Amino acid sequence: MNTGLKITAFAAAIAATFGTAYGVGTSIDPVVAKKPTTAHDEHAEAGEGAGGKTAGGHESAPADGLQISEGGYTLALDTPRVAAGASSVLSFSVKDESGRKVTAYQREHGKELHFIVASRDLTIYRHLHPTRAADGTWSVRAELPAAGGYRAFADFKPAKKGATGVTLGADLAVSGKAEPAALPPARATAEVDGYRVTLDGALAPGKANELKLTVTKDGKPVTNLQPYLGAYGHLVALRAGDLAYLHVHPNGEPDDGVTEPGPEVSFTATAPSSGAYRLFLDFQHKGEVRTAAFTVDVPAGGADANTGAKPSAEPGETEEADGHGH
Repeated sequence: MNTGLKITAFAAAIAATFGTAYGVGTSIDPVVAKKPTTAHDEHAEAGEGAGGKTAGGHESAPADGLQISEGGYTLALDTPRVAAGASSVLSFSVKDESGRKVTAYQREHGKELHFIVASRDLTIYRHLHPTRAADGTWSVRAELPAAGGYRAFADFKPAKKGATGVTLGADLAVSGKAEPAALPPARATAEVDGYRVTLDGALAPGKANELKLTVTKDGKPVTNLQPYLGAYGHLVALRAGDLAYLHVHPNGEPDDGVTEPGPEVSFTATAPSSGAYRLFLDFQHKGEVRTAAFTVDVPAGGADANTGAKPSAEPGETEEADGHGH
């Protein structure tokens, strides 16, 4: 894994509706901005997503996952509809421009393909690990607890020489009675299974900022995080409103002689625009992967417009969410 951050895309939304918020932790404090840090070289890679100017005048970052077809590849869902609360097999394939199923991929972070499913209200999130049949069909079993609209993302790099990473997105319907759910409020601390994860830093449109996530348990720092997908943390950001998907990788990796196994996991990220984002951090400890979720508001003026004192936690506020489906 590259020690720098590789941004492959951005996504998510707040358009559809769900009743059960099934998963990732209790959030506490709003996110406040920190001074931007130096961008990694990979931020400047050409050909990833569409650039442009943001409302604040900054160059926008790539935002991928908005299309079902891109770069000659198409995401084909064999199961575009499943029942809420049922254990269902999700089946799909990636097809090339000739309509053939792709069977050769480059492995990245331990996997040939990363498959993400998120509800449009961002309360349900699954980072799944499908298996591929010889004919190129991928499948994975998952349970999606609430009815409504979802987005499925396939993040991969074809084995073709010189190929770059591709993130494709397709709509997935979950049948049943759907009820509206508001986007969880912005907080800088999330709790999941007795772990507390604190987010320090802020996203800014067109600027590379460092995000530090600190993991503690029972008030003590966790200093023995275990590698998960080749890193001590795995971060996905979903933008509310248009299903744009951002996949960020940590600054450093296990056994590089520099990166410690906690309690901090550091990332560098650039937001493609102002707006609301949902961040999902996967981390592994004592053999189990957990997911902590945060809502971040990115103002049009960038991180500099977000500075100020951090308001105190509002007592009694909790947020349920879910992280993982294996």
